[in-house]
Amino acid sequence: MSLTLEIVTPEARVFSDTIDTVVIPTVEGEIGILPGHIPLLTQVDHGELRVTKGATTYYLAVGKGFAEVLGDKVSILAETAINEEKIDEEAVAKAMQRAEEALSGKESLDPAEIERLESIVRFSVAQLGVKRRRR
Repeated sequence: MSLTLEIVTPEARVFSDTIDTVVIPTVEGEIGILPGHIPLLTQVDHGELRVTKGATTYYLAVGKGFAEVLGDKVSILAETAINEEKIDEEAVAKAMQRAEEALSGKESLDPAEIERLESIVRFSVAQLGVKRRRR
C-alpha cells in the first residue's frame, strides 16, 4: 500500500508523488501518517516535514497551514514550503536577520506586520534546521 502526498502553497505545487510515509509538524507535535490512516484534519506548524519513499527520505521545510488525510491521500495546504535542496542558507539567514531587526522596533509596528515578521523568522529557523541537519 502507498499514500499520495500533495503539498501546495499559494505560489505552486511543491510536492506531488506516491510515497510510503510522511511525518508532519503540527501545532500539537509531529504526526506520522501511514497507509490506512484514519481521516484527519490538523493544523500544520512551521518545521521539518519528512517523506519516505522506498529507501529514500526527502526533507522539506513547511510553514503553517493545514493537512487533511482522507483515505490514502494526504493533502497539505501551507503558506510556505520548500525542498531541502532548494534552500539557500545565506539568503535565509539574511532574511531572518532583516526580520529580527524590524521586530526590534515592534512598538511602532501594527499587529499584522508583527505576525508577518515573526512568521518569516519561524520559517527561516525551519529552513535552516532542515538544511543543517546533516552536518
